[in-house]
Amino acid sequence: MQRILGYMHKACQEYGLIENGDKIAVGVSGGKDSLILLAGLAKMRRFFEAGYELHAISLDPRFGKKDGDYSSVRRICDELGVPFTLIRTDIAEIVFGIRKEKNPCALCAKMRRGALHDAAKEAGCNKIALGHNNDDVIETFIMNLFKEGRVGCFAPKSYLSRKDLTLIRPLIFAPESIMLGACSQNGFEIIKSSCPVDKLTERQRVKDFLDTREKEDNGFKQRIFGALRKSKADGW
Repeated sequence: MQRILGYMHKACQEYGLIENGDKIAVGVSGGKDSLILLAGLAKMRRFFEAGYELHAISLDPRFGKKDGDYSSVRRICDELGVPFTLIRTDIAEIVFGIRKEKNPCALCAKMRRGALHDAAKEAGCNKIALGHNNDDVIETFIMNLFKEGRVGCFAPKSYLSRKDLTLIRPLIFAPESIMLGACSQNGFEIIKSSCPVDKLTERQRVKDFLDTREKEDNGFKQRIFGALRKSKADGW
């Protein structure tokens, strides 16, 4: 966990992600990245230069019209002393049942973002922390390059003027490879995705491509990350 805290502290300092008095909504899906993000931000309060509050928020898409079990997330929040809100939604039914989307990820992500933004405002938060790790950054950069023909990625920090909310991504320097181990060391129970297209997306294909190239050419992914940072695109 110490390595992850180091990566988080570096990102927060370099991109000014956290300021004194912030109240940060932490989006917690129950996956490894969001759990580590929550724990890291909670632990970092002990030594970070600015004082801030946290509020964990989980959105249940209700795959198969069934309520998901988020009791493990609630337990972690109780242990960390972080308020927790669980919001049940009909996102899965709308995306897969009503709309029957052939490419469901975009609509699902849009609906989840909207619900999270509304929940954060209701909780009195001015910022939302998302659990995108270093591999997510690289994958998004490649997807934008190959699919859209543009150089760019989501920003480490971005302001949503319509909602008066700032999105921050404190894990952008942390490689995915250390996340699972950190969850195991901390005894965190990971909620496995029930999404019917999990592991079948374009992002998964890009992830597999990058992992193969990394095995063939050590440092391949970090050179891509370095190129993104040097480009200074999208707030990098």
